[in-house]
Amino acid sequence: MDQRLPIQFCGTGAYAPKEIITNEYFAGYLDTSDEWIVARTGIKTRHRAAPDETTSTMATEAAKLALEDAGLSIEDIDLIICATATGDHPFPATAALIQNRLGAKDTPAYDVQSACAGFLFGTLTASAYIASGMFNRVLLCGAETLTRFADPEDRSTIVLFGDAAGAAILSRAQREDQGILYWDMGTDGARSELIWVPAGGSRLPASETTVAERLHFMKMKGREVYKFAVKKLEVLIDRALEQTGIKADDLAMLIPHQSNLRIIESARRRLCLPREKIAINIDRYGNTSAASVIISLDEARRSGRLKEGDLVLLVAIGAGISWSTMIVRL
Repeated sequence: MDQRLPIQFCGTGAYAPKEIITNEYFAGYLDTSDEWIVARTGIKTRHRAAPDETTSTMATEAAKLALEDAGLSIEDIDLIICATATGDHPFPATAALIQNRLGAKDTPAYDVQSACAGFLFGTLTASAYIASGMFNRVLLCGAETLTRFADPEDRSTIVLFGDAAGAAILSRAQREDQGILYWDMGTDGARSELIWVPAGGSRLPASETTVAERLHFMKMKGREVYKFAVKKLEVLIDRALEQTGIKADDLAMLIPHQSNLRIIESARRRLCLPREKIAINIDRYGNTSAASVIISLDEARRSGRLKEGDLVLLVAIGAGISWSTMIVRL
């Protein structure tokens, strides 16, 4: 089956809040240390949103940079999608708030929610619209305010996450060889409770009990998630290369979701890739969920590490448990 989707990333942007939280901050009140956190996660710092910042405000700033990079205005955009698990409200969609902040008029806007795999799910959704001819240009944001959903008293989660946003403008490919050459996506709903926020939805609406039991904060079975992610990442990457006939050496870069440096390094060693061919920013951002892949892509493009015509493998695994892989010719 020909999986090619004729799209291009014609602009990208990223935004991170000014406040930077170091590992020493957590060591000041939790039983942890900088050495413990770095050894287990690779994280040294992460950004935290200011009181007046939200997922939609950060996404809007990233979107402005993406539009500028593409040389477009908001009037050129046909659809706005926001990938997030930490929207401003249960409803309306965070994308609707972004639309309003950007000054768009009647442009359809909605969210996709696949946690860390959200940006790749959103990319495939946007690409299908473009390939079908329904829309010409889509603004896709990946944004999270995870520090407000991690329990400050739980050292196993609070040290992992940061706040940030990224955005991309997707449009029809300009060259025959350009686009998504391969894609894969899936979900294992039986593992949903490996990473979840138990309360705040229709199953456990807000109450004195849910607040007292801290059920509005993220819960994660870290060891099980780690073991699953390491094995699944190997399967996803191997399958992508096998089905396309592309060799690891052909890749200009591997951009994985920034969940854990040990997981990323495991994938790099398996592919025998030099360090300069793999995107790593978890040390500076922590885990930013749906924002991490697009932030990495934006950094690689702006630094010159990626250029037109390069082959890139993107891969992410997140809550759900959901995953997605794609190989893109830029």
